[in-house]
Amino acid sequence: MATYVIGDVHGRPLLLDQLIDNLPWDIARDKIVFLGDLIDRGPDAPGVVERVMELTRENPNVVVLRGNHEQMMLDCLDYGDLQWLIPENGGLATLRGYGLNLEELKDVSDIQIPDAHVEFLRNLPYYHEDQQAIYVHAGLIPGEHPSDTDPDVLIWTRDFDFFRGYHEKLCFFGHTPTQYLPKEGRQRKFGIYINGGCVGIDTSGDPESPLSCIQVENFTLYQAHPSGKTEVERLKSRKPAMARTPVASS
Repeated sequence: MATYVIGDVHGRPLLLDQLIDNLPWDIARDKIVFLGDLIDRGPDAPGVVERVMELTRENPNVVVLRGNHEQMMLDCLDYGDLQWLIPENGGLATLRGYGLNLEELKDVSDIQIPDAHVEFLRNLPYYHEDQQAIYVHAGLIPGEHPSDTDPDVLIWTRDFDFFRGYHEKLCFFGHTPTQYLPKEGRQRKFGIYINGGCVGIDTSGDPESPLSCIQVENFTLYQAHPSGKTEVERLKSRKPAMARTPVASS
């Protein structure tokens, strides 16, 4: 069984389908880890959620993490927190994707999203760990195990101490588009970020940006572009040497 990690999909099911069709994986058996932010910004968040739910039903080795955008949706539905609906956050695109007429919404209680989708998102974990790596949406506190960390940190942090100073167990994260991460860890605009023990694979944030997926064992990067092209890049030589070093835990 191989392990594949997929970055922030952000409402773009066509790119996810492109990966599903083009990667040399066993989609029903291999381990697939989604790093969160399935929703918002893109035109079809419901399509992404439905597709990922189907994958979890068909393959028990699919792991889906909670991102800050899922958390904003839940906070809006549960507590009336309007942060999700700030235009820059992309929640309005998700509402449109669910067929809601924004002009007719008078109150948060008018937002109707299928219960199955809400409950699926509500049950997503904040991190995952296996023998090879730790997987988290936003990042870690160096020297602290994620089980000891405030969940808000795991889904929201943008900490340069982590980006530049993490040298512990291999960690895959999303949340911050790689083009905004420190230059020394990336080689091109839509390349992934590798520095120390952390690997950032959120290559969203631009209409022409790809959806990235990396195979953990051999560090092969697959990127599905909106043009329909899927690029393959061999990065085994850049795989962090400290990949098997354990993280300190209390």
